[in-house]
Amino acid sequence: MAREIVCVAPVGDRCGEGAVWSAAEAALYWTDINRFLVHRYDEATRAVRTWLFDEPVVAISLTEIDGRLLVALGSKLIWWWPETDRREDHGFVLPGAPRVRLNDGRADPAGNFWVGSMKNNVLPDGQLGDVAPGEGILFRIAPDGSVTEWRAGLGISNTLCWSPDRRTFYFGDTLANEIYAFDYDDVEGAISGERNFFTGFDRGSPDGSAIDSEGFLWNCRYGGRCIARIAPDGNLAEVIDMPVSNITTCTFGGADLKTLYVTTAGGGPAERLAGSLYAMRVEVAGLPENRYGIATK
Repeated sequence: MAREIVCVAPVGDRCGEGAVWSAAEAALYWTDINRFLVHRYDEATRAVRTWLFDEPVVAISLTEIDGRLLVALGSKLIWWWPETDRREDHGFVLPGAPRVRLNDGRADPAGNFWVGSMKNNVLPDGQLGDVAPGEGILFRIAPDGSVTEWRAGLGISNTLCWSPDRRTFYFGDTLANEIYAFDYDDVEGAISGERNFFTGFDRGSPDGSAIDSEGFLWNCRYGGRCIARIAPDGNLAEVIDMPVSNITTCTFGGADLKTLYVTTAGGGPAERLAGSLYAMRVEVAGLPENRYGIATK
């Protein structure tokens, strides 16, 4: 079906990522990895505010306390209070950084933060370096700060989503063109039973994803100029064509969670609005954002 896709913030991101909807603020946060930025889009006023960081910003998570966010930088996690711009180290530091860096991350239904790593392809000045397979690890960071490694040998870690019934975890490797499904235990916050879920799609590579209330995965396709909506059985249900080539991540927002916000990365000179934030209305609502637990309030 044809959808109206609107450019709501032509910010010119080199690599927009990490879209997170804050219902309490009626606002969307997202990052530009290569310019070391975090943006905030106010849905009511359509105003964008931007903060600068000292290294790549790769993912953002809500926490149990409104106004206090968990931010994944290239080398570590920090706490961040946007209203005052207060920043404090969380305690997790990525082993091997800056040779490797963190990438996509998201909180799970049990309050843990899951984040994957990859070979660091962002140079100190923000320009792109090379990527390579096999250097990434999938981490789970519990609210008490304890760290568990769940998967190694990854190329580019992307797509972290949980099914509405909290029984399935989805995770992707961009370089392998694979999205995997795992059994998920929402009591222990553990995964098992890895299996291929969506593989070999020939339009771009899997980047970030969001999941709707019917359990369909909306996967952004980097280089593919589209979003693939994938049914819970792994079959392709719909392809949403986008105005630019490099589609990076998405999340559901708005009061009814029926606005899909989509981040993008820069393209060639012919794509004047590449790197913009886009939005579209959808028929099926998304799920509320999970929140990272805070062991010490």
